[in-house]
Amino acid sequence: MSHAPGRFEIVVIGAGPCGIAVGVAARERGVSCLLIDRGAVTQAMMEHPTYTTYFSGPEKLEVGGIPFTTAGDKPTRREALRYYRRVVNYHQIQVLQYHDVVRVERVGDTFVCHTVSRDGGRRDIEAANVVISTGYYDNPRKLDVPGADLSKVQYYFTEPYPYFDQDVVVIGGGNSAADAALSCWREGARVTIVHLFAELDKGVKPWIKPDIENRIAEGAIPAFWRHTVREIRPGEIEIENLDTGERRVLPNDWVLAMIGYLPSPKMMVDLGVEIDGETGIPSHHTESMLTNVPGVYIAGVLAAGYDANKIFIENGKLHGDLIVDSVLERAAREVSSSGNPPLM
Repeated sequence: MSHAPGRFEIVVIGAGPCGIAVGVAARERGVSCLLIDRGAVTQAMMEHPTYTTYFSGPEKLEVGGIPFTTAGDKPTRREALRYYRRVVNYHQIQVLQYHDVVRVERVGDTFVCHTVSRDGGRRDIEAANVVISTGYYDNPRKLDVPGADLSKVQYYFTEPYPYFDQDVVVIGGGNSAADAALSCWREGARVTIVHLFAELDKGVKPWIKPDIENRIAEGAIPAFWRHTVREIRPGEIEIENLDTGERRVLPNDWVLAMIGYLPSPKMMVDLGVEIDGETGIPSHHTESMLTNVPGVYIAGVLAAGYDANKIFIENGKLHGDLIVDSVLERAAREVSSSGNPPLM
């Protein structure tokens, strides 16, 4: 497929599994494509807890026809990091790592991606089409209470060892909260769970749920259901019962706020993509992932809006083929309407 010298047919912002799937589809169809990421390949996975085991089986995470072999039934974080790097190498996907796309602007029929490298270097990259596949993980949902800016408040959890012999409050009732609570408790932390709702979230992994429920039932990990945080102070945290209004103060050294992540719509909005105010879902065609702005596509969990549980790697990876097929179809229509044969 022809393209202007120095201009890619597709630039993908984000080099996670769904972005890699776009790169694979482009490579297979002979479409020039570059992936750009603020960090390394699969940066978000690198920031997951060190000992993460993923819910999906390895065959559901496969991309580009490369078998994903694992030691157990479920892939670990380490196995996934190795696997997706192997996919990038095998398919010779071009990835610009450690470059943050700070702005995308449209100049005529070209998108210009303005990037800044980790050492401050600036580079502009041109593309006929842009795919936004940035995910959620770099935009955690923040607490909005006094003391939320204290250094002891953490929105990411990687491993439990810093919390040995410490009073830790884990906020939330999902997978991340359950993982963090169990890991910290097993490594000697005094852990308490505070959750807005009356029970754990329904999506907690089936091999984790009975473990955390048993620890709560035996009192090893106290849980305050239907409670919210009202203030965080050095050495303590104040919580409130949502049903009675009663407040209590707990001793506290660390707060692990495992309360989810939000899509960051700024780049899409700046490009003119419409975002549904209620669902957070960008306007797009599900059969092509093309937004209301010609040439701007989305891939991966961004298409789920505020409900991140709707799209995972196993279905988000399917966006790659849809996007590249759409790019080719749109290019063919433009050639047909112009009456000029494509340049080779």
